Amino acid sequence: MSMLTPPGMGGKKYRITGDRYPRMRRPRHRRRITLLITAAVCALALAGWGTLQLIDVFGGKGGTAQAAQDEEKCPPGGAKQAGAASSGTGKPLPRPADVTVNVLNATARAGLAKTTADELKKRGFKVGKVGNAPPAYDKKVKGTGVLLGAQTASDGARKVLGTQLAAAESKTDTRKTGDVDLIIGDTFKALAEPAAAQKSLTALTAPSKTGPNCKK
Repeated sequence: MSMLTPPGMGGKKYRITGDRYPRMRRPRHRRRITLLITAAVCALALAGWGTLQLIDVFGGKGGTAQAAQDEEKCPPGGAKQAGAASSGTGKPLPRPADVTVNVLNATARAGLAKTTADELKKRGFKVGKVGNAPPAYDKKVKGTGVLLGAQTASDGARKVLGTQLAAAESKTDTRKTGDVDLIIGDTFKALAEPAAAQKSLTALTAPSKTGPNCKK
């Protein structure tokens, strides 16, 4: 009796045919368990990350990046400098064409008021009186000059005119009109270079871009 003959089959012989043989495989349920565990871990990680984001937003931290961007937009000096485009009275600064300048010579050099007035006219300013300074200032201005005007009406005009003679001293009087006196002093040589004056004027009158978190 052959070893391949199953018990109880008598003396009959059986032959195994075909080319398929049983193979040992891992149970499929283990692979499914592994995939389920991996998916669960990923889901928990995403849920935790989302929770942290919500905490940051409602806790006020979500605006940190935006605040940093807003502060980058602040000009040097913060919000105080951002108001440079106003006259200090809440009104926008005037254009040179809207500023009337009286050019007065307080020095002993003849013709200085005329040449200065002509140059201001070329730069777009409106020229009013041209002549000698009044006794209160004649031969008494030691610096480059004095910008004299009303405290409120000419505040913006004096700022705009100051870009043409940066070292000039700004003063006020009791006049009610908006014109400004440019009183030329002893150390005056010339107005600021046109390019430098225009750069200062642009920086002064251009609207500034500031964010809501710009620090004062």
